[in-house]
Amino acid sequence: MTTSKSRPKAMLFVNHSIQISHSEFDFTYARSSGPGGQNVNKVNSKAILRWNVQRSPSLSAAVRERFLTRYAARLTKDGHLILQSQKYRDQPRNAEDCIERLRRLMLDIATAPIKRRPARRSRGSTERRLQSKKANSDRKRNRRKPTCDD
Repeated sequence: MTTSKSRPKAMLFVNHSIQISHSEFDFTYARSSGPGGQNVNKVNSKAILRWNVQRSPSLSAAVRERFLTRYAARLTKDGHLILQSQKYRDQPRNAEDCIERLRRLMLDIATAPIKRRPARRSRGSTERRLQSKKANSDRKRNRRKPTCDD
């Protein structure tokens, strides 16, 4: 595996409030098992992105917490996210694929979920529901055989 620090862009823009510097990412490259014929055996085209989510200064506390809870299964014990791509035959496209996948993950948790506030029933709807239940009860009571008390 080889390590490379060259990347075409300086920042990953997720939205207006989340931008992650590419200096936080650590890319390594390895031999791919994908398409390429004999070239696969001599070129390190698989890109592996490693990013420390817990120590990232680019994330707010709320976004970091949402990311850690949502993607806990994808993180290592020390809080690193590891993404790899071997979709393409060359390193730069695989590195861009890793970055794009990270951007999609970040977009999923970028906005906080809206807390559901249960709606109150109106007084009229409550009364109509109780009247319906009383009518149903009377209807079923009238189907019974009369008792000795009646």
